[in-house]
Amino acid sequence: MRILFLTDNFPPEVNAPATRTYEHCAEWVKLGAEVTVITCFPNFPKGKIYNGYQNKLYQKEIIDGIRVIRVWSYMSPNTGFVKRVFDFMSYAFMAFLLGVFQKCDLIIGTTPQFFTAISASCLAFIKRRPWVMEVRDLWPESIVAVGAIKRQDLTFKFLRKIEIKLYHSANLIIVVTDQFKKYISSLNVVSSKIFIIKNGVIHSNFIPSNKNNQLLEKHGLTGKFIVSYIGTHGMAHALDFILNCANTIKDPKIHFLLQGDGSEKQHLMEIAAQLNLKNITFLPFVSKSEISKYINLSDVALVNLKRSETFKTVIPSKIFENIALYKPILLGVEGEAKDLIEHYNVGVCYIPESQSSFIEALEEIKSYKTPDFELNCNEMLQQFDRNKFASIMLDVITKTLHN
Repeated sequence: MRILFLTDNFPPEVNAPATRTYEHCAEWVKLGAEVTVITCFPNFPKGKIYNGYQNKLYQKEIIDGIRVIRVWSYMSPNTGFVKRVFDFMSYAFMAFLLGVFQKCDLIIGTTPQFFTAISASCLAFIKRRPWVMEVRDLWPESIVAVGAIKRQDLTFKFLRKIEIKLYHSANLIIVVTDQFKKYISSLNVVSSKIFIIKNGVIHSNFIPSNKNNQLLEKHGLTGKFIVSYIGTHGMAHALDFILNCANTIKDPKIHFLLQGDGSEKQHLMEIAAQLNLKNITFLPFVSKSEISKYINLSDVALVNLKRSETFKTVIPSKIFENIALYKPILLGVEGEAKDLIEHYNVGVCYIPESQSSFIEALEEIKSYKTPDFELNCNEMLQQFDRNKFASIMLDVITKTLHN
């Protein structure tokens, strides 16, 4: 089967969408599929082209058997709604133009932003091929959740119409949580065409090790109890709440490591400076091969989102990477993610954006001792094996092609 996959994030970018798409496609190639990915030149999250690339009309390369076509796009930092929209639209337009000339049996467009899915649906119409909409985040609900737009805005109403039209036009919808399926079904979309392929992890990609003393010394972390947040510093992640909590903590051994980049990072660093926080270290994002080193430095992995009904439907993918290195999760997310952590007993949960709940959970996780912790992690990793999910997804889309 020849699969044409449209995604605006792909390695060497290291965010969750890039990793999920790459790992699925690489496994599909091993299983005999021919996969072509149309993506941008790597620039996330700063909107700056990575070393070794130029933002030209297009470029072809092969990555682990995946045929990758990179197309020009307007590049913008992950800040400012209007600029990001131009970024998304330019990629979607170029992906459509190049996609017209690609031979395929089936087309996949991945969200959260709809423009990629619109390109996929238009290509499917022109090429008379079935198309799959992969929903990794709920647009426009997630935009409302971070306060970028309001439900009464015309922008929201317009995006909602596009959302519903795309759900109905897709031959198949792949979602990443049970609640996503429930939500889309509530919009009068046929439930039988919605399949759940959750996020997961390839356990063998992560090798647990002792803390690297040189790294600890380099960053002044020797002897600290390290609570790490490794990932995007965006509006959804409410890291300003974490800084305000850190300002109240008197224990000199507790130290927060915030690593990554995103639209809020500069603002967060300014807050930390204003509060004169000595228990916070900011580090830049690193390549995928380097991430394990920093997770291994941690005593606890922090996963935090704003308090929102929408975010009760998500399961942050960073949970799985940290579990693969046997790090207990300090979780500030309600709903399905909380149920997951409590079911496998692999961490402590707190109420998002509740300082008292956070401090109580932090005290609890400092002395977190579960005799079966590693067994619980292994059970979870077995259930959320990404290669297994990739194989299931290939079977599902194959059946869609033959229907």
